[in-house]
Amino acid sequence: MSQPSATPLSVPQAVISAEAASLALQAAVAHASKIGVRINVAVADSGGNLAGFLRMPGAFVQSIDIAIDKAYTAAGFGFSTKDWMAVIGHDEGMKLGFSARPRLVVFGGGLPIRGADGLIGGIGVSGASEAQDEECARAALQAIGAE
Repeated sequence: MSQPSATPLSVPQAVISAEAASLALQAAVAHASKIGVRINVAVADSGGNLAGFLRMPGAFVQSIDIAIDKAYTAAGFGFSTKDWMAVIGHDEGMKLGFSARPRLVVFGGGLPIRGADGLIGGIGVSGASEAQDEECARAALQAIGAE
């Protein structure tokens, strides 16, 4: 399939492939099993659209939406969800404004996915500690050769 080219009405946008999304999900779950936690993991494409999701049996049901929203946030802004408070922490207006936004997550476990074409998506993990969620997300990035 050829790559679409830019036109006066559109621009091409790189997104994570279905195969890479699937591999990332499986790698995150495998790492969670290895460290003894149960997680929900989501991958979003560079537009923030859900590209894949896995829930381990016994993972918190409430963490389903959190994992999806972490992937959405990381894909949409291109940086770790854990970095949000460092970016806006000094500005009370931004804290209040962004905290009112649905789907925005400002704690760890969501990472952007970057490939050769730049930002191609985001991954979100929820169900364990913040550090363990991020560890599982990083294992997924490593498995697909992403940054």
